[in-house]
Amino acid sequence: MIKVKNLNKSFKTFDGTHHILKNISLEIKASSFTVIAGENGAGKSVLMSIIAGLEKADSGLIETNGQCGLVFQEAETQILGETPREDIAFGPKNLKWPDDKIKSAIEKSLITCGLKEKADYPARFLSGGEKRRLAVGCMLAMDLPVIILDEPYANLDYKGVKQLNDLLKQLKKEKKTIIVLTHEIEKCLALCDSFFILYKGEKVFDGTAEEGLKKPLENWNIKNPLVSYRKLSDLVW
Repeated sequence: MIKVKNLNKSFKTFDGTHHILKNISLEIKASSFTVIAGENGAGKSVLMSIIAGLEKADSGLIETNGQCGLVFQEAETQILGETPREDIAFGPKNLKWPDDKIKSAIEKSLITCGLKEKADYPARFLSGGEKRRLAVGCMLAMDLPVIILDEPYANLDYKGVKQLNDLLKQLKKEKKTIIVLTHEIEKCLALCDSFFILYKGEKVFDGTAEEGLKKPLENWNIKNPLVSYRKLSDLVW
């Protein structure tokens, strides 16, 4: 589905050139669930923006055989409609689909993302988790085969995390290609088929979740979730 080879990206600022991505190569299979982990500033968001076509790389090759839908960390910035129904309709209408196809896509998307009961509720009053699910719903309505979520667990409570993961599990069953960018790997790692880690713009791990958990994750500023919390003194990082 997605092949990246020798990808490089840098930005120039007043104090010089900053290399954000350094010779990144990876492959993501169709219908797979991929977690790309890394601390803030590791290059995850820039990599996915390039894959989704929102930015251009300085050098390297990208091959995809399907359009990508990107759900930003601040999902409310993607909301264009007054209600979930209006927001989900925006993409299909922009694609100039016939009315019956648009209506069908909206209803299916509302059900899949768990917002049927709030279809006509003011979108700005949705919870953080609901806004993220709405953003995913907009991608589903346009039948995009690849869904990329950038730090989807940021600012979500326990209920919001569970609801988002229920949606991701459903998309996995439907054979969507899912890419989650996160440093909170304990919330979704068991769902993934492949696991990548970026550190200071470089790919430092490429393998399975089981293999990754055996690596020195803390050296890359990622907390290994395989720890034991048994007493109060354990509950501090």
